[in-house]
Order: sequence, then C-alpha cells, then structure tokens
Amino acid sequence: MTEAATRADFSAIRYAQSWEDADVLVAALEPKPHHVCLSIASAGDNALALLSRGPARVIAVDLNPAQLACLELRVAAYRELEHGELLELIGSRPSSRRPGLYRRCRAQLSPAARSFWDGHSGEIEPGIGSAGKFERYFALFRERVLPLVHSRQRVERLLAGGASAKREEFYSREWDTRRWRLLFKIFFSRFVMGRLGRDPAFFRYVEGSVPDRILARTRYALTALDPAANPYLQWILTGTHTTALPFALRPENFDAIRRNLDRLKWSCCSIEEYLDAHRALRIDRFNLSDIFEYMSPENYQRLLERLLSASNPGARLAYWNMLAPRSRPEALASRLRPLDGLAKQLFAQDKAWFYSRFVLEEVTG
Repeated sequence: MTEAATRADFSAIRYAQSWEDADVLVAALEPKPHHVCLSIASAGDNALALLSRGPARVIAVDLNPAQLACLELRVAAYRELEHGELLELIGSRPSSRRPGLYRRCRAQLSPAARSFWDGHSGEIEPGIGSAGKFERYFALFRERVLPLVHSRQRVERLLAGGASAKREEFYSREWDTRRWRLLFKIFFSRFVMGRLGRDPAFFRYVEGSVPDRILARTRYALTALDPAANPYLQWILTGTHTTALPFALRPENFDAIRRNLDRLKWSCCSIEEYLDAHRALRIDRFNLSDIFEYMSPENYQRLLERLLSASNPGARLAYWNMLAPRSRPEALASRLRPLDGLAKQLFAQDKAWFYSRFVLEEVTG
C-alpha cells in the first residue's frame, strides 16, 4: 500500500474536480491508439481527457472510493446527457434541474456509486464540481476572504483578461495590495490549508514557506497567463466556469470521450496493488498527478522502480510537484530520461498554476 494511505483520510471526496491542467497532460503524454494509460482517478476529468485521444485502454486507480464515485457519475453523464446538460450537472452552467439530471444518470451507476450519491444528494443540487473538500476550501476563500480585499467588479475586471501589459499593470496597481498579500498568506498557510483544504499528512515532506511559493505562482497566473482563458482561476474566484472550460468539458472533446467510454476501467486500490494484481500488464503512459508529493524520497524511488518494471520502452511518466521536489533520482539515470525541455515549455502554459514544477520522464529501455 502506498505511503499516503497510512497517513491521510480517504473516506470522503477530496477533489470534486481534477486540479491539474489536462491540456498540459495530454500534450505531454500524446496518447496513441495502441497505448495503455494508467491514471490517478481523482475526480475523473483527466482520465477522461486522455480517453478523448482514443488510446487502447485507460485505467484509473484511486485509494478513495468517493473519488471513484465522482468518476463513475461523470461516465454515466457522458453516456446519458447532452453536452450542455453535463455542464449543468458539474456546475459549469446555471441549472435548476440537477437532481433530475442525476436521476437520468443513476441507473448507469454501480450499486456502490449509486449508494454513495444517494447518500450525498445535497452535493448534487449545487453542482457535483463543488462537492469536494478542496472546492469547499476555495469557496471559503471566495465567499469570506476575497470580499475583504477586492470587490466583485474588480474580480470581473481581472477575469476579463486582456493584453499582457494591461494584466501586469492591473495586478501591480489594483490587485496586489498589502491586504491581499496578508490575507492570502494566512489563508494559504500550511496550517490553514492542511486543515481546510488538504490533509495535514500531505505536508510531511514540504520545506520552506508554503504561502510565499503559492503567492508567487498566483502572480504568474494573473499576469503572464490570461485569466479569460483559465477555467481553474475562474472557478476559484466565481464558483463556476465563465469564459473557459477544462479540457474534458469542452464541446469539441465531448463526442470523442463518449465514443471511447468502454475503453475506460477503474479500480479502488493503490498503483502498487493494481500492478501487483496485473503483473503481465505493460503501460505506455502514466498520469501520476502529484502522488509523489506525499512520499519520502526512498518510497518515491521504490515506486518509480515498480512503475519502470511495468512499462513498455518509450513509456512516459507525467507528474506535478507542488511543494515537495521530486524528479528522477540519479540511481535511475540509465532507465529514465527527463524530457525537461518539453516539460518546461508546457509548465509555462500550465493554467493550474499553484504547482511549482511539471515533470515529464521517458523510459529508455
């Protein structure tokens, strides 16, 4: 069992959305028709994004059955609903009929997922994209902290985007106030985030100032990147998607995902447990989210070695660092090659900006 499973609580929805940029992930992994992909499930968005490219199989694994219930409901929604209805169910678009949309999807769910969502019916009416601990943390920031710093009109001006020079000037002159920096650093401190947003165990291997790092990346997102094209920023600041959608929710990807749903399988277990139960399986593409963040360097290397033993030559591993630095140890230099150039290029475009690094590595043999 993975190290995180012994320290963190996995009994409720942590993430009702996948908070890694699937545009970066898909461009990095480039799934091909013959590829087998293994993905951390999270809420399911990024496993579905990989599915849009038509690989032979996408296998989603997660330690948390609540996360797999999120994935199952999304799969049912892609089968049963039209694109606009899917956006309503998620919360990307206004709706007064989400319970009815859920009832249309309900028959497609396994008994376990059906029981889960029947027992969490209060999470459906606001939109299932709001149902996680992480999303509630952002809602607290949006509803209680942000109004102490910036008016709704100023938030709207920020999200309108514009030319790079205009964004930089707006941030420097109107957004980056002393109160903004102070309240941001309090709310996104290790203490507050550990109790309200993530699990305290996830900070075990983090060194240095958490809020300072996130604040620097936030400035980048609000100036170097265009807020009008950033669905993650829009959700954090407004509770919905305004002018942009994540990869899996865009209309141009809807039909491809729906067409390939039978190629998606999921399992409630750790990656190690899944690979041990399927020893003949060989993987071509790995979406590893930020799971190495929660592991000691020794356990990180041990899991990398296990992944390499289950990989085809040329396989790619994609993952993010948020606060704990993790990348291929020198001991594996002969078996795993960093694709640093492409990783840096994609990271510069990463709309889920709170990560400190995107890592892309390729199996050499």
